[in-house]
Amino acid sequence: MIYEFRRYTLRPGHRDTLIELFERELLEPQEAAGMGVVGQFRDMDEPDVFCWMRKFPGMEARRAALTAFYGGPVWRAHRDAANATMIDSDDVLLLRPAFPGDPLPAARRPATGAIEAPEAWYVAHVWPVGPGFAGFFADRVAPALAAAGTPPVACFETEDAENTFPALPVRTGERVFVWLARFGGPAEAGTPEPPGVDAWLTAPPRRFRLSPTPRSALR
Repeated sequence: MIYEFRRYTLRPGHRDTLIELFERELLEPQEAAGMGVVGQFRDMDEPDVFCWMRKFPGMEARRAALTAFYGGPVWRAHRDAANATMIDSDDVLLLRPAFPGDPLPAARRPATGAIEAPEAWYVAHVWPVGPGFAGFFADRVAPALAAAGTPPVACFETEDAENTFPALPVRTGERVFVWLARFGGPAEAGTPEPPGVDAWLTAPPRRFRLSPTPRSALR
């Protein structure tokens, strides 16, 4: 399974415009083309950032699905409106599950027209790390997080395969470990500092507090 973690910087005040368009016109057509749209989020610390995740069965399936969607009539009809909201859409991590199994299986999302966002928040941690970190995370970090009441709900690491759809760039030249934690709301959205992680970091970590949009499947 291949995942993308996509983080878009938008023109000031345009985030709700993109979310409304995305959830009305672009969700189901992407899935019809062969990809799974896992979740969409407002970054709660940056008002002009939109984050979302999608997945594919593999790299060749990713190429086929992206070719079908971005070469198809739905994207042609809406790309100008979508692109008009964006300053940058190239902050994209290509990932694979860090451990066996699909960490975020398909889930039912609210129907088109839903306007009420869920109360839950997610925190996405992006840690640049050296090789072998997944084993350390499983042995040392995950138990400490669970004991603190913030167990990871999904863990990913960098997918090293060549980008099979170069029209959509992805970040290269770095190795990251990404994990998500879920909270009941903003007051709870904090995570402890697990022991021993600093020794593995190769660059400063990033942390994003994310609020699911009304039609996010991850909620």
